[in-house]
Amino acid sequence: MLLLLHVVLLAAAAGAPAAEAWGKEGHYMTCKIAEGFLTEQARTAVKDLLPGWAGGDLAETCSWADRQRFRYRWSSPLHFADTPGDCKFDYARDCHNTKGEKDMCVVGAINNYTAALMDSSSPYDPTESLMFLVHFVGDVHQPLHCGNADDLGGNTIKLHWYRRKSNLHHVWDVNVIETAMKEFYDDDQSTMIQAIQKNITEGWADEEKQWETCRSQTKTCAEKYAQESAKLACKAYEGVEQDSTLEV
Repeated sequence: MLLLLHVVLLAAAAGAPAAEAWGKEGHYMTCKIAEGFLTEQARTAVKDLLPGWAGGDLAETCSWADRQRFRYRWSSPLHFADTPGDCKFDYARDCHNTKGEKDMCVVGAINNYTAALMDSSSPYDPTESLMFLVHFVGDVHQPLHCGNADDLGGNTIKLHWYRRKSNLHHVWDVNVIETAMKEFYDDDQSTMIQAIQKNITEGWADEEKQWETCRSQTKTCAEKYAQESAKLACKAYEGVEQDSTLEV
């Protein structure tokens, strides 16, 4: 599970102008890692769009979209792209909300906000578009954001993470990251970020270019990311039942 965590965290960093996902800590880390992939031109453009309260730090905005769910209720289905549980993501089949409205999923959102940021005439607020985008690129890399529709991406699977009550989705969003940080990085977020960055430049250097490659660049590579996450989600469900106890 920790190996998958590390792979997904670093994968989120390479495929888009910025990235963010998971709980607050995971979103912050993926954005910090993603910043290292920005060109100077992109870095300048991003800083120009950041709200004042971010203090010039992209990572500070990366949990913003989660805080807006009650304000922007229409945005809730944009955080995920659940599937029937066949380990595959199919845009035409899976990218819709509960009302059947098309393009209302995390992949549609990434495509939409990327297009908005590239179009100076877009009616969308560019700062909000950036903050939504960095969050959703992270979300699509969390396997349970492309989990099974019938259990809401693992949210209805109640279990224990060690002795703590949780659910499968929350384990992947928060618990694994918190435990990894405590057990392997002395509760130091910066140390964990540096370890992942080192893996990118060393252990995964040969894979880096593959992360940003997809069949069509007309929109984004988000569909590819969702397909990868849906496949990983099947592994996340293996051996997990209601009232299971999970540990590292």
